[in-house]
Amino acid sequence: MFKVAVLAGMRPTGAIYSAFVVVLVLLLGSDNVQSQRIKDNMYTPISGAHCFRRLNGTHVTGCSSKLGGSVGVLHFIRSEADIDFVVRKHPAPPYAPVLAPHLFTRENILRLRDQGGKHVSAVVLINNATELQQFSQESRCPNQFSGFAKGDAGTCDVERAEGSWNPWGTGLLLEDFPFPIYYVADPDEIDKLYDCFEKFNNFDLENQHQRSLCSIEVNAFMSAAVDTRVCLTRSTVFNSLTPVKFCDPLQGKNVFATLFPRVLVKPEERKVDPSERIILVSSRIDTTTMFDGIGLGAMDSLVPFTILVSVAHFLAKVLPERVKSSDPNVLFMFFNGESYDYIGSQRFVYDLQKGAFPTKGSLTNPISMENIDVMIDLGTMDDLNKLRIFKASELVVADKIATMLGRINSKFAFNVEVDKANPKEGLPPMSSHSFLRENASFPSVMITSIPGNHYYHSIYDDTENLKYSYGNHSTENDFTQLEDLGQKNALFAEDSIQLRLRNVSSLLGMAIYELITGAKYDPRFGTNSVLIDEFLYCFLLSADCPLFHAAAKPDYPKAFPVPPVRYISVHSTLPSEASGWTHRILGLLVGQKVNQSTKADCQALHLPYNWYAGYSGQGECRWTTQNFTQALSPAFLDDGYDFKSHRYSTWTESTWREFSARIFLRPSASHETLTLSIGFVVLVISFVLVFLINSRSEVLFNQGAATIPIAPPTQC
Repeated sequence: MFKVAVLAGMRPTGAIYSAFVVVLVLLLGSDNVQSQRIKDNMYTPISGAHCFRRLNGTHVTGCSSKLGGSVGVLHFIRSEADIDFVVRKHPAPPYAPVLAPHLFTRENILRLRDQGGKHVSAVVLINNATELQQFSQESRCPNQFSGFAKGDAGTCDVERAEGSWNPWGTGLLLEDFPFPIYYVADPDEIDKLYDCFEKFNNFDLENQHQRSLCSIEVNAFMSAAVDTRVCLTRSTVFNSLTPVKFCDPLQGKNVFATLFPRVLVKPEERKVDPSERIILVSSRIDTTTMFDGIGLGAMDSLVPFTILVSVAHFLAKVLPERVKSSDPNVLFMFFNGESYDYIGSQRFVYDLQKGAFPTKGSLTNPISMENIDVMIDLGTMDDLNKLRIFKASELVVADKIATMLGRINSKFAFNVEVDKANPKEGLPPMSSHSFLRENASFPSVMITSIPGNHYYHSIYDDTENLKYSYGNHSTENDFTQLEDLGQKNALFAEDSIQLRLRNVSSLLGMAIYELITGAKYDPRFGTNSVLIDEFLYCFLLSADCPLFHAAAKPDYPKAFPVPPVRYISVHSTLPSEASGWTHRILGLLVGQKVNQSTKADCQALHLPYNWYAGYSGQGECRWTTQNFTQALSPAFLDDGYDFKSHRYSTWTESTWREFSARIFLRPSASHETLTLSIGFVVLVISFVLVFLINSRSEVLFNQGAATIPIAPPTQC
């Protein structure tokens, strides 16, 4: 006989329990009930961009939070007195100072780092450019240790703003910070920070430790440490057990195209042809800032980038084929990663020396440095009306180019002055350094201007800094055609960035035309100002733009309405969005159109034929010459490379798990102590009660129990 013990008072308790369940179900099913997780009531997320960590062969730069996040009390910095409060008084540490850009100076940030110590756990930069006159975290001497220097020439002193290539640079991009720096651009998010600070923090500052305070938690922990060599070694050791990476080399894709198609050869017959002559015209496509995914590089690199694309388009239109068989070819080279010790150009020179450019898949002969007659390197052009020509040695071709530019400028009234720089001024930070380090007499002509960009390599080098306003004239004007310079341009103002870029690119294109053919350029057609307008729109405002539509296939999905990021990043296989669009644009603008060709016919021809939407959007076939080449430093190709030799770029980027930031109300120390004490007391009382109840369980739970016989189960 099996028996169970049933408590005497079970029936009333069961009724109450049933009623409770019914009420609970009704409440949960009610539309008036608003439920929310406790975490969501405690924290408010703040959207923004993080500073992250990069490493080279000798140092680590950037920012990192603690593992699990760094927490600090918000404190808005309006003057030196507020910095003194955080650094010296700090009644409720640690703090997270909130600064406007005009206070984000080298002196203030290093003081927070060096004097604030453990009392500063994070820094928040808010978007407020009202008092801003300059803002550049780059060094005064960009790529200082990767340049070519001959004797005392070519040197740049970071201690002296005068004569440096970036007089407004603070060098913060090359500093290491033990706390995260978080950039908040959205005005609504800034209002959340300010309202929380005013409500809970901005009164009775001396007694902040006695009350709850508005705080921010920034989670941006970086895995890498020390330098590139140590980081890669750690990754190698851990990879033998588990696939863990602590850092990745900065790498991407260079993009190039030739003006004329090169001769196809069999793979086994590839060899350098000493008789092949090349004019190399180059610029960089990348930019950088202190914060992830933020920074347009409008003036620092997009200007020469735009000029080179316009020059390539101009030459493809006026020279669809060679005038004479002996005319040199033109190689348009768009280097990637030049912001970090010339990654793209170093790899290009390395490949030239190894006979690895272009790759075997191109089915063309490799090119060597001896094939290059002259290199025309386009640098930053902060003043488009005053260009300067630099050279490392005596070059007849440099003087020839200067003379041609002056003559063409006078003929077409481009209003562009061209001066030859004094050799004692040194060389600007441009891709030519990679060539000159291998051959001091390499024929490189560098075209740039006097530095004038107050926001070089920063988040404020944008449309406003460039003074760009979208004209949106592509509906009525075909940007794939050249522009008649004999007619007054009524689309843009005389001093607009579109017309000034048109003038410079036309001037350079005509000079290169004369270098190729040996004849003067007489027609009055120049580069297209509408093409320049559309190109700037695509890379500054939205990738969902007419030029990108024309450079893609007709059925290609629309791009997101944001500009492509031009930071080199760590793209090891597929090209970045910026490199990919550059490749397509060169196919559209430099490739020669194949008339009376259908989509099926074009696709049947395979490479180098490509099908594009074209200006009309209906589709067109083009014979193209553009391609990619690797932009990965040669330092990472040699297992025994000395990372402290400074021969090649050694930049890597740290890995991370997540980026996040949120504000919450952090209780005071006394409140936390009280809460902990109460919790401890409750814990002790709970243990005592459980012990007493357990020791008296027979008396408490079995009193008055009745036994009800239950029949045994039926056997099968």
